[in-house]
Amino acid sequence: MFDRLREDVACVRNRDPAARSIFEVLLLYPGLKAIIMHRHANWFYRHRMFFIARWISQKAVRKTGIEIHPAAKIGRRMFIDHGTGVVIGETAEIGDDVTIYQGVTLGGTGKELGKRHPTIGNNVMIGSGAKVLGPVVIGDNSKIASGAVVLRNIPENCTAVGVPAKIVKRDGVRVDTDLDQIDIPDPVAQELALLRKEIRKLKKSVNSSNQGDNYDEDL
Repeated sequence: MFDRLREDVACVRNRDPAARSIFEVLLLYPGLKAIIMHRHANWFYRHRMFFIARWISQKAVRKTGIEIHPAAKIGRRMFIDHGTGVVIGETAEIGDDVTIYQGVTLGGTGKELGKRHPTIGNNVMIGSGAKVLGPVVIGDNSKIASGAVVLRNIPENCTAVGVPAKIVKRDGVRVDTDLDQIDIPDPVAQELALLRKEIRKLKKSVNSSNQGDNYDEDL
């Protein structure tokens, strides 16, 4: 247990430059508190003490603003940064070295039974406000942009952005535009840019047509 705790504290300090000390991480980081409480809840859930398991998970929600179902499977060294509004569903499975930002939902679509929540691979980053819905699989080393809505599987070593999410980088090769937590293409802005381009084409076509009509009248 103490080895896991040391791992968790070390991963927070490695990934968050604002973390100043071990005591600060242990006492003041809601993401770490939520993970520790989830481990307790998961132990009770696996031993079929469901009421106690849910009681611990709901207590964690009140303390941290992070809701993790006690049945969810979470790997080692997961880092939940900030954490407010994070929701992780019952059949979700999360690998090792995953980073999740605030407002992320690993949820269901309401259409599936049984396995109905996502499976997240190792070393995955899920940006703030992203929604990963249904029994989809996010491959190892992939990144999900802030605000993205993932409804289909994302292969390994990919970056996905948009609503619904589309792959913009695969195996180090750009499909569209690279992104991180800051430099993320806005899908709405991209659509507006395409509309403006089409409007310019139409204006040019109309102007050319009008000039032709004026020339015929002069003759």
